[in-house]
Amino acid sequence: MVTINSIQVSPALLNSSCAWASEEIQLRELYDSDFTGAVTTRTSTLNGFAEDSPAVHTVTFSSETITSLNSYGYSPHPLSTYLTWIESMLASDNAKKPILISITSSNPSELEEMVDSIQKLRTKLNDSADNQFSRIAIELNTSCPNITYSPPPAYNPTDLSPLLEVLAKAYHSDRTLTIGLKLPPYTYVTQYSNLIEVVRSYTTEMKGELWNPFSFFTCTNTLGSSLLFTEQTTTAFPSVSDTNDNPFALPTHLGGLAGEAIHSLSLGNVYTFSQLLAKSEDPCMNRIVIIGVGGVTTPAAVSRMRKAGAQVVACATLLGRMGVRAFEILSSV
Repeated sequence: MVTINSIQVSPALLNSSCAWASEEIQLRELYDSDFTGAVTTRTSTLNGFAEDSPAVHTVTFSSETITSLNSYGYSPHPLSTYLTWIESMLASDNAKKPILISITSSNPSELEEMVDSIQKLRTKLNDSADNQFSRIAIELNTSCPNITYSPPPAYNPTDLSPLLEVLAKAYHSDRTLTIGLKLPPYTYVTQYSNLIEVVRSYTTEMKGELWNPFSFFTCTNTLGSSLLFTEQTTTAFPSVSDTNDNPFALPTHLGGLAGEAIHSLSLGNVYTFSQLLAKSEDPCMNRIVIIGVGGVTTPAAVSRMRKAGAQVVACATLLGRMGVRAFEILSSV
């Protein structure tokens, strides 16, 4: 069992935000599994992400390894739809498993509206009582690489800070609110240290104790600007621009790489964050929980994530390939 601020995750295994956690039936399947300790929704926006067409926003799988390449944006469903589903799922007193609501916005005012909506649901469900563990947490997705003209803000602290300010304000009004960040793959140490520094800047003293709004990092998201050819995949799609002899596996050509192809990079991100957080002089940084994602396709991969420093492990590509049975596979000894 892993405690992340006000939520408990047991077993310490869950799905990461992904296309296979888009619909109510998918979320219920994940929630009902004995092998998931929590569930993460697909990342939603306030009003839903306008998809050009299902033919453009899609995924393909490698024929050689359990690797995926996707051109997805965010969920077409607005946050309000997920809140309706979650209210229904958590209506029973026996529904103890937490749900991480993955959200995003580049607009602080819009993000504040989304957080307020989540907090209203938590109040309705009596989820913010001090004498119990919560069942709802917020994950801010700062790292989708597939949004045209909207680079992931986690690569630029100047873009990220106004969004973190909104979350910090909500936390200081309610310290039972569990908040985390879904981060992109980083490749050099300054990126890690800059992210930690901006998060650390929100540590404040309240009643003689140090508190920070951010309780977990989910790392990593997919690696953008990646390319697969049709000959490398099990499924090929027509190009948005080419009608004949398209050699590319995705209609957009480039997409976000996930699965075994990024496992080593994801392990490196988990390891680097775990080392830097542990060495921080700020005790709030020492307490941040890492959810390790990226190429988690076998029990051995789960073990590697934990050895690298992840206290909780998540997967997406294996879920896409195997369905909810993926978590039983990952739990096998």
